Amino acid sequence: MQLTGDYHTHTIYSHGKGTVLENALQAKARGLREIAITDHGFGQMAFGLRHKRMPSLIRDCREATELTGVRVFVGIEANLCGKSGVTDLKESDYKDFDVFLMGIHRFVRFKPFVPGMWNMFFRNWLYTVRKKQAGEGLIRYNTQALINCIKKYPVDAVTHLNYLSFCNVEEVAKAARDYGTYIELNSKKTHLSDEELAAVRDTGVRFIIDSDAHSPDRVGDTKRVDEQLARVEIPRERIDNIDGRVPKFRFKEYKERKL
Repeated sequence: MQLTGDYHTHTIYSHGKGTVLENALQAKARGLREIAITDHGFGQMAFGLRHKRMPSLIRDCREATELTGVRVFVGIEANLCGKSGVTDLKESDYKDFDVFLMGIHRFVRFKPFVPGMWNMFFRNWLYTVRKKQAGEGLIRYNTQALINCIKKYPVDAVTHLNYLSFCNVEEVAKAARDYGTYIELNSKKTHLSDEELAAVRDTGVRFIIDSDAHSPDRVGDTKRVDEQLARVEIPRERIDNIDGRVPKFRFKEYKERKL
């Protein structure tokens, strides 16, 4: 699958292995028109973005755009921090970013900390390690957190839905459909079963394909998604970063309207 843009890539600003310029050079080599640098959010305790490094990140993205001709967006993969839907991207930080992704991750400053740590980290981890289906209570918790976030904030895409966490993917996809948030097809992680992807597709939600690259050589890589799409058909016109198309991101529209 030839991407127009890859909107989920990591660099040394969090725990990626390459620089912004190296990601942009790989994007150019693969024929992409644009990419987003979406390092992990400020609330990631081990390797998240740090506010003091934002001027450097913004400068690197601008310089990479000038040097490569690939449009390089300043993005973030924000952490979902609690059932209320709150993330670690505050509105006061919106001015610094072009792309707003959101997903469930570990080792995050949850809000409130104890119930968030118990549910989003420990219980998700326990069921994942034991390879058992999560209980209905945890599924409801994660589902409500994701839906609340989509409703409250101008999230562009939900990343790796159901990876190391458990939710009702159909209900999350319905909320994403209704609010203009994309569901990401992640080419790094196996996150949706074929049956789950079919259920998500049937809601009518729109998709983007991303590499979730943590090293420059994987920017623009779609191999894992291509393999799944050979089994689960999704109309190409519902994937908005292929065939020369670029996504209609709600975060950009929000900023143009509000800021």
